[in-house]
Amino acid sequence: MKKITLGLISSFAIALLPFQSIAALNNGELKIGITQEFENLNPLIMTMSATTYIYSMVGRSLVTLDADGRWVTQLAKQIPSLENGQAKFSTDKKQIIAIWEILENAKWGDGKPITCEDFKFSLEVASNPNVSVGEKETFTQVKAIEWDPKNPKKCTFTYEKARWDFYQLTGFKPLPKHIEEPVYKKYGSQKEGYEKNSNYNKNPTLEGLYNGPYKIAEVKLGSHVTLIPNPQFYGKQPHIKKVIVKLIPNTGTLEANLRSGTIDTVSSLGFTFDQAIAFEKKVKSENLPFEVMFKPSITYEHIDLNLENPILKDVRVRKALVYAINREELVQALFDGKQQVAIHNIAPLDPWYTADPKKITLYPYSKREASRLLDEAGWKLEKDGLRYKDGKKLSLLFMTTAGNKNRETVQTFLQGQWKAVGIEVNIKNEPARVFFGETTKKRKFGAMAMYAWVSSPENNPKSTLHSSNIPSEKNGYSGQNNMGYVNKKVDELCEKIETEFNPKTRTDLVHQVLKYYTDEVPVIPLYYRSDVAVRPTQLTNFRLPGHQHAETNEIENWDIK
Repeated sequence: MKKITLGLISSFAIALLPFQSIAALNNGELKIGITQEFENLNPLIMTMSATTYIYSMVGRSLVTLDADGRWVTQLAKQIPSLENGQAKFSTDKKQIIAIWEILENAKWGDGKPITCEDFKFSLEVASNPNVSVGEKETFTQVKAIEWDPKNPKKCTFTYEKARWDFYQLTGFKPLPKHIEEPVYKKYGSQKEGYEKNSNYNKNPTLEGLYNGPYKIAEVKLGSHVTLIPNPQFYGKQPHIKKVIVKLIPNTGTLEANLRSGTIDTVSSLGFTFDQAIAFEKKVKSENLPFEVMFKPSITYEHIDLNLENPILKDVRVRKALVYAINREELVQALFDGKQQVAIHNIAPLDPWYTADPKKITLYPYSKREASRLLDEAGWKLEKDGLRYKDGKKLSLLFMTTAGNKNRETVQTFLQGQWKAVGIEVNIKNEPARVFFGETTKKRKFGAMAMYAWVSSPENNPKSTLHSSNIPSEKNGYSGQNNMGYVNKKVDELCEKIETEFNPKTRTDLVHQVLKYYTDEVPVIPLYYRSDVAVRPTQLTNFRLPGHQHAETNEIENWDIK
């Protein structure tokens, strides 16, 4: 009887748990689960995704990318452009000069107006070599910020170069000069002195540090951050009265907390992809009050080919490797079709994307075509089912990050596909810090290296395809062209893209790069990854963006029904 009673109590408790979570939601409180630790909330210093996730609730930029991938204003009245007359070339055509006007009602959390002074102070701090800024190039592209003292919200930005993407200043966030300047003056001459003593680090609940829809009420490192509405916010007041971001590093524990009502939602920095798929099935079978969200993203999973490998120098072999992969079967079998097959390095979310066979070369799955190309390249199939040429076996080393379950499963799938056309593939994986810090960086991966690139829409491929960006001892292993790809035409095209202001011409240039990219196969495209999150069905207006900006960038629109 005791066993039966305990079983009934256990079942009854579990049945009640979702209703406990809903009651908390009705009280206007939202508890978000996150698996990554957060760091210094100073917008210049932060580098971790988790910190960006939290800061997006309390801080705003001049402009941002919305969940539809469009550039929209936040602190700015409008986005300057050559067309609207708010931007122009310098006399020598080498620079851009743009007018950024800050909203009249844009204030810091203590009521102090946000002005051009705050942006100039941010630029000054970011330019200091003693300050560890996450994305220094974001700030160094701006040469000077000036304004008329009579109109301190109308800022003239002079840029170092005349780049078409000058307006994409989402990372250029202001600092409250009236609060942070005394700290900077005292510690700015010391290496990492400012960031260690910044109020964002020492006194993170100081309301004047923030200008977003929320402000920080409590910070418990290793545990949680509590946020409450900021009454000084320039936009509409958020619907949710309290947000608690709880750190739960273990993804299994994260699911248990979601079921128990300890948290109400799982952020995009939560479940692994396979866990999200499994939980979605539980939601349907158990009728749980959640939606598991999958959003195709710009993240591009691929395999870099080492073009110095004697076997891979032959483009016919590289093409055969792609033809031999049934990528549709891969995404269906391993990801329930929730990740999209990649045909090149630009994702469908990007305005530059094209699938036009007149502009790019496509590689539909074909064992016959793969075998034909290998035969043509002189690799003959022998009785053991493998291919040989001049007594040498067609064997390639395949590497990725050790311990990544998704990638290791993909490796096994691909290994089988390539064996079916006579290619031997040997797997050797390494910890991420070694794989990225040493092996790919110094191009020691032998033949094939699988990993992902994360970028923004309309991102110039120069860093990964220009020959000047091939990592070497001579350049200190800088650059991201890990394949060793060299094409002078591609170099010229990438350079033109950077300074081409006509959108149509710029897109045409990108498509020319894609033609070379797909013709010459320096990389094997696999799939475009999807972002995942879990929301309670009562939470509305929650959107996954699918790019580098967090969903919390639109948190003032979230509501509980």
